[in-house]
Amino acid sequence: MPEAGGGPGDLIELHGLEVVGICGALPEERDRAQPLEIDLLVEADLSVAGGTDVLADTIDYGALCDAAVAVVHGGAPQLLEHLAAQIADAVLAVDERAAAVTVAVRKLRPPVPHALATSGVRIRRVR
Repeated sequence: MPEAGGGPGDLIELHGLEVVGICGALPEERDRAQPLEIDLLVEADLSVAGGTDVLADTIDYGALCDAAVAVVHGGAPQLLEHLAAQIADAVLAVDERAAAVTVAVRKLRPPVPHALATSGVRIRRVR
């Protein structure tokens, strides 16, 4: 029997998905793929899966990751903002139960003349 009270605060959290792809406006970023790290926070009502313990009652985590990786491998945007928006659209298309998604994309080797560990963006999109 599904647990009561699930829904608005429920999240699937996928952190640290590493993908190599083209993203950037500088010539060296256009010529060579670079490592990117992606986090996905998918908002969905998880009460059914929490109650049934049945895999089909939740969203496929692998399919969410596959959607993000396909976007990175399928394009070469200049801006992280554009890449994040495309990933958000693709993730929401995976399963209609995904009500919203927050996508964070980070460059692991940002091309700046400073000791900067990462540079990135975080966006939220609602179905």
